[in-house]
This record gives sequence, structure tokens and C-alpha cells, in this order.
Amino acid sequence: MRYWIETLGCPKNHVDSDKLAGLLVSQGYSLADSAGDADLVVANTCAFIEAAREESIETVLELADQKQAGARLVVTGCMAERYGQELADALPEVDLVAGFNESLTALAPATPVALGRKPRNDFDLLNLPRPASRAPWAYVKIAEGCDRRCGFCAIPTFRGDQRSRSTVEILKEARELTAGGAKELVLIAQDLASWGHDRRRAALGEAVEVLDEGGTQPLIELTKALSDEVERVRLLYLYPSGLTSGLIETILATGVPYFDLSLQHASRPMLRAMRRWGDGDRFLERIAAIRAVEADATFRSSFILGYPGETEEDQRELLAFIEAAQLDWAGFFTFSNEEGTFANSLEGHVPHELALERLREVSELQDAISARRRDALVGTTQRVLVDAPGSARSVRECPEIDGIVMVDAALEVGEFYNVEIMASHGTDLEGRTL
Repeated sequence: MRYWIETLGCPKNHVDSDKLAGLLVSQGYSLADSAGDADLVVANTCAFIEAAREESIETVLELADQKQAGARLVVTGCMAERYGQELADALPEVDLVAGFNESLTALAPATPVALGRKPRNDFDLLNLPRPASRAPWAYVKIAEGCDRRCGFCAIPTFRGDQRSRSTVEILKEARELTAGGAKELVLIAQDLASWGHDRRRAALGEAVEVLDEGGTQPLIELTKALSDEVERVRLLYLYPSGLTSGLIETILATGVPYFDLSLQHASRPMLRAMRRWGDGDRFLERIAAIRAVEADATFRSSFILGYPGETEEDQRELLAFIEAAQLDWAGFFTFSNEEGTFANSLEGHVPHELALERLREVSELQDAISARRRDALVGTTQRVLVDAPGSARSVRECPEIDGIVMVDAALEVGEFYNVEIMASHGTDLEGRTL
């Protein structure tokens, strides 16, 4: 029996697909060469915003056309979690719709699936084994769900509250990945800095995070422990209030001074309407404090344009922040009106065309900043990890998200090299081996 998994959406979905692949292999499946060669075809979908849902549906229909006669087509992931029976009714081409919170042992044809069921205790996707990474890096999901209720985000409605994995479980997976050749581990979760909160509330014996000075933060100890297991540890999706001085020190000590901060806007009124912490001035203070300690620190963030009530003054504040922050990388998205969210009930929705115009304006500004910051690296020496023939990354580039360093294709994949940066080509750099 052969399987094929098509994954859409964020890195967290890619980890889920890895876990599912591990389950299928344990059940006797092997990876097919393509969807058309598989006996079981799985679409791991994304439902974060409308564009992602449209892409997911298009992908499912394409897979339905590609699969061979007699093969089963299964839809899982966020769309299955969120829409369940509605999705099954709308897609007669699909043999099974099953959310990850349901027992995916239901992939066996004889096992029925009840859609819309609450998470089951007999199926723990987070802690399933996974195959060895095919690249010299790997994502490690340390928690599922989220306890925050940001105004624009529907994820807690279908992924649930935060469920943190234990340190023992995470270290076990990390050691398996490094034994398989991973040289960099990228920690991911909806709210990475809050890892461990729920375990303390549930009396599972781990320290609670206190997001103020003098408190304890479990992520600090986890990051230190993982740094003893692998050369590079990278942290993604840090909520800004969780970026304590202790966590900053820990990240810098790993040798990967990369800060992926979930900011979303700079205007204080907008951030309060989004039910989020902070404002542009606080963010700039935090960024400046980090750069004062590590001038070469790298910063990435994402921002929403066109949230209900956004004004031209809010846009000017965001533009001023982007100019002042001089982020290395940033992603921009127009607001998506999601059912079940706080923003869905707000008045003052911004016309989509205006939101797109604002997005283009901030994107052009950030593109120029990113290009200048990449140009400034020409002539420097960088230590890079070769991900694939001719493609490498320094600590400044997150895999699959940022640019790359182009290197000699003869360099061995999975090894580190020192290179001199000879040229900048937009987001990518060109390096010569020293």
C-alpha cells in the first residue's frame, strides 16, 4: 500500500503531515512517487483565511482528478476540523473527512469517523513518531491550540485551547531527529512563549510561565536543553509580551539571534481592537534593546492590513514603524473576516481594494528595507548550513520562509561551511566558500 500527502498552510501543518506519515508507515504503507501512484491520498488543509480555504478546495479537487481508480481520498487538517460534515457534503469526490482531533486510525476502511467529535484521548498526534527529516533541519511542534483570543483569529475554535507537550516528549523527538541528521530544529506553536502554561494549570508538574520580570518561563529551560542536543535552535511565532529579558538572553546564547515576533500592527487602537498587547513604541524599545546587545540580530514579523476600523492615521503609524524598525523580513496580509471571531461583529470594515492598496504601500517600503539589509551583508563572512545542492542558510534565514545563500553545488548537504558573501540578489545572497 502506498500513500501520498499534500500539505497546505503553515509549518505546523507540515509537522502534522510528518506525524501522519509516521503513522501510515507503521501501518505498512510506503511513500508513493506521486498522488496518481498512491492507494491513499491525503490532503492536509489550511483554513486560516479565505484565500487558504480556496486553495485547499482547489487542491482537493485536483487530487481527486489525479488519483488512480480505487484509491481513497482523505481530507484532514484545519478545514476538516472547522467544517467537518459541511465539507464532506460539499465534496462527494472525497472518501473521508477527518479532523486531526479524531482518531486517524479511521483511515482503515472498516473504521467509521464521527465528524465534529471532541478531541479523543486515545489518539495523540503531537507525540506520534515521525520519519527522519529529508533536510538537515526540522520543525518541532511543542504545543497545539492557543489560549489567546485575538480578534481576527478563528484557530482556537477548531484547534482548541493550548495543549503543551512535556519536556520529555519534546527531547525524545529532538534526539530522534538529530540522530536522523537534523542540524537545526525550528520550534513552532501558535503561541510559543506561553509553552507550559496549561501543564501547570492541569497539575502536570511543570512551572508556570509568568510574563513579567522575575517570573519563570518554561521555554527558557526547554531552549537551553535543546541547545545541548543540536547545533541550531530557532524559535518561531513569539507573542511580543512573552519576549522577556530572560528569553532574549537565552535566544542570543543559542547563537541563533533570530526573533520572529507576532506584531500584527503598530497602532495602539488597532492592536486593542485586535485584542492584542503592545504598540509601536513598545515594540521599537524591545527591538532596540536586543540590537544594543547583539547588533546582528535578525527580526521578522507579520502584519494585517484593513482590520475593521483601520484609518489612514493607523496606516501612517504602521508605515512609520516599518521605517523605524528596519526589520529584516516581514509578511503582510489583508484582513480576512472569519466567522466566530470578535472582528466578525465589528463595524467599520475596510473595503478590500483599500486594504490591498495599503498592503502594497507597506510591502514596497519593507521590500526596499529588506533589500538594503541584504546588500549590507556583501563582503561579510557567514557560517551556513547546506540544505540542498547549491542552497544554504546562515542564522539570518529561516527555512522555507526567508531568502537563501546560494553556494557551490558541490558542497555536502547537511554540513556547515564558512562563506564570503559576494553579491546580493533581492532576498537571496551569493556566497563563496572560504
